[in-house]
Amino acid sequence: MTRNTITEQLTAAGRAIEHDSFAIIDAEAGAHNYTDEQWPIVRRMIHANADFDFNGLTAFHADAVRAGVAAMRRGGTPIVADVEMIRVGLSVPRLAHFGLTTHDYITDPDVIEAAHDEGTTRAVQAMRKAHRLGQLDGAIIGIGNAPTALLEVVRLIRERGVRPALVVGMPVGFVSAAESKELLTRTPQVPWITITGRKGGSTLVVAAIHALLGLAEAEQKKAA
Repeated sequence: MTRNTITEQLTAAGRAIEHDSFAIIDAEAGAHNYTDEQWPIVRRMIHANADFDFNGLTAFHADAVRAGVAAMRRGGTPIVADVEMIRVGLSVPRLAHFGLTTHDYITDPDVIEAAHDEGTTRAVQAMRKAHRLGQLDGAIIGIGNAPTALLEVVRLIRERGVRPALVVGMPVGFVSAAESKELLTRTPQVPWITITGRKGGSTLVVAAIHALLGLAEAEQKKAA
């Protein structure tokens, strides 16, 4: 496992617990088909939920890890989330290390008004607002709650030529969740990380982004 000093736990006791947890996951997960770059992301997702099903359910675009790490190391990259829960879950020091900014618009009055007027969801209108503000191109988009947000992002990619650096699309639920993620896997224009089926959630998006931050820091140290 790659050891980090900036994006890991800040105490020796915390690091020991985290490292021991990862060692247990490695031992119990058994064989997998993920690359050395992909596995730390899957492992942290398992760690966040104690659910080994993500060893197999997690799917990656071939360029996903490279694109996500590059976007982080570039600095100043926006992370656009479907809900505030993702923004709250992300570590402020970890983001600050690479100068990353976070955004969500789900509770903005104009977003709510547009959703009422057009008969759509707030999540759809939030992504449209982010697009109007020019925040989706080159961004890392994290969707863990709203399948309609992911469907809208896919539409913007296909119909409007939006090109985020990476889409971490993991909405959870029973209505359109599995379908929206399946649609994402059939969108080769941009890199993505997703979960097949109904499982997902904001916690998993946060875990995936934190794992990418760790990989980005490891590359940064190696380059230095």
